[in-house]
Amino acid sequence: MFDPKIVKPALVDSVRKLSPRVQWRNPVMFVVYLGSILTTLLFIQALVGKGEAPAGFIFAVAAWLWFTVLFANFAEALAEGRSKAQAAALRGVKKSVLAKKLRRVELVRGAGVGADQCEVVEGGTLRKGDLVLIEAGDTVPADGDVVEGVATVDESAITGESAPVIRESGGDFSAVTGGTRVLSDWIIVRVSVNPGEAFLDRMIAMVEGARRQKTPNELALTLLLVALTIVFLLVTVTLLPFSLFSVTAAGAGSPVSVTALIALLVCLIPTTIGGLLSAIGVAGMSRMMQANVIATSGRAVEAAGDVDVLLLDKTGTITLGNRQAAAFMPAPGVSERELADVAQLASLADETPEGRSIVVLAKNRFNLREREMAGLGAQFIPFSAQTRVSGIDLGTRRIRKGAADAIRKLARQADQRLPSQVETDIEAISRRGGTPLVVVEWSGEAVAVNNGAPIRILGTVELKDIVKGGIKERFGELRRMGIKTVMITGDNRLTAAAIAAEAGVDDFLAEATPEQKLALIRQHQAEGKLVAMTGDGTNDAPALAQADVAVAMNSGTQAAKEAGNMVDLDSNPTKLIEIVEIGKQMLMTRGSLTTFSIANDVAKYFAIIPAMFAATYPQLGALNVMHLASPGSAIMSAVIFNALVIVALIPLALRGVRYRALGAAVLLRRNLLIYGVGGLLVPFVGIKLIDMLLAAFGLV
Repeated sequence: MFDPKIVKPALVDSVRKLSPRVQWRNPVMFVVYLGSILTTLLFIQALVGKGEAPAGFIFAVAAWLWFTVLFANFAEALAEGRSKAQAAALRGVKKSVLAKKLRRVELVRGAGVGADQCEVVEGGTLRKGDLVLIEAGDTVPADGDVVEGVATVDESAITGESAPVIRESGGDFSAVTGGTRVLSDWIIVRVSVNPGEAFLDRMIAMVEGARRQKTPNELALTLLLVALTIVFLLVTVTLLPFSLFSVTAAGAGSPVSVTALIALLVCLIPTTIGGLLSAIGVAGMSRMMQANVIATSGRAVEAAGDVDVLLLDKTGTITLGNRQAAAFMPAPGVSERELADVAQLASLADETPEGRSIVVLAKNRFNLREREMAGLGAQFIPFSAQTRVSGIDLGTRRIRKGAADAIRKLARQADQRLPSQVETDIEAISRRGGTPLVVVEWSGEAVAVNNGAPIRILGTVELKDIVKGGIKERFGELRRMGIKTVMITGDNRLTAAAIAAEAGVDDFLAEATPEQKLALIRQHQAEGKLVAMTGDGTNDAPALAQADVAVAMNSGTQAAKEAGNMVDLDSNPTKLIEIVEIGKQMLMTRGSLTTFSIANDVAKYFAIIPAMFAATYPQLGALNVMHLASPGSAIMSAVIFNALVIVALIPLALRGVRYRALGAAVLLRRNLLIYGVGGLLVPFVGIKLIDMLLAAFGLV
């Protein structure tokens, strides 16, 4: 946190921020800034003429007021420095590269496009819509979408992940990012951004805070702080004529000095949270960046902390995503071994995780070894989204495995129905949250089922999607915080209900379509709730655009990344839960320090008020519960504590209050106990210690 490489520039920036153009953006600290200037002028007056208070006292107050401003500047500069260090790392990725721009848009690689049909241009000159050829070893010159070819791409410069990824035309994995490098093969990319609008440019701008705008909560808190400052300013201004009148009426004491009034004002206004508010916001975005998430605005981070509903995709988020064969459930008259043998045959050329798991399960259960496809003279029938079946043809023998609905359709074509035992098994598997694959075979010359041809129903293979370990406990934490979790899945209702029960989510949306996702988000928003979701495909873009917190996967399409207000560089859907925790942490930090700031003003009343008016009204001496050494010492101790507390709280503002999965009522009680009561007690101890040091060294 206090790395010298960050601290040294922050010290310089804290002085640069003394410019009035910077200071007026923070109304609370701007009042302190004006007070510093005024006391400095009063000190100069005391040096050259008659001062309204001893020159040494005025100098000490002025110096510590300047330190208060500098400490607040330092907190903000330190938070920005961490972000600038991250931006510098990103800027190292962004470099000028040469691009092979296609001369004619209609050219495609398949027709023989090569480097000779391209013109070499600077990557920075490419505009939206240009087509570029990128071959093995080339750096991607600009953000875009693959329109032709397939290649492995090294995205470690952006994501930090060393494993290369596949990028290909079509689908949800077509987006490439400028600054990444193609490792093998070739791709033709259509540039999707104009110069200065690239993903890296936006990352750098957001990380540096160049476009950071105050969030709604931050604006509301600023208004409260300004209101308190105005109230205390009016109170302090009226104290001068009140003091003059009181001295005249009582015939004792002396009028309060302007320096003492400025010191009182600075101690009463909420300078602690005023000086740390900006740093808390910048640090929140910095913590998001450390989690490998780029937020397009502080508003998005803040909204994450206020989220009421989380929409989570089942696959990859709640479950591991790779369904594994768990059991063979034969039909009446079929042995389990025969079912396993036929299911293995149907899966020999199936390279999906599900297909490979069937082969392994048959081998482990019945010692059935894999057979060579070439030796069998077999023809593999791949899975397709239209037929939802796959299998193998061995001469005239047809073997198929597939979804229950697809196999029912095949059976109906042959005027058959699935045996009741198989239907019972299908329902039981679905209720347990598994996926049933039905295995059948028949004989016939045609690959398709002949009308009336007898189909032999062999049984069902149970595929299980494993729920991630610990996910149920995390959902329990979210529930205690008042956040509702909704699982989104394309599975049927029975399967969805079983997995939802096992994972511990509050609700689920089965057989979900993009339109249904969008409708669900709007439904919750109509009830006044904030909704968060993740997505990676073009079909997710409408829902991402509608959601309050929309986390797009970096591996997804350009449309998804444009629609979201955050991008997860790790492309990990589970990250949404961590994002909500970071948002909550930022709001908890801001609330805790605001509570502390307002509470710690109480001790200053007991320090400064008796010091200013006890000579005129001796009865006010009873308020000097800390038994401070002298009126001057009391005022100085309060001013010094007011400055030093900002420095003491900088680590907490940057690191954030420790996140705890508790409900709002429990958090409020805890906040009031620790930071409210603590804010009341700590200043009494701190001011007394400073007073004792001042008295011990004879400085007052």
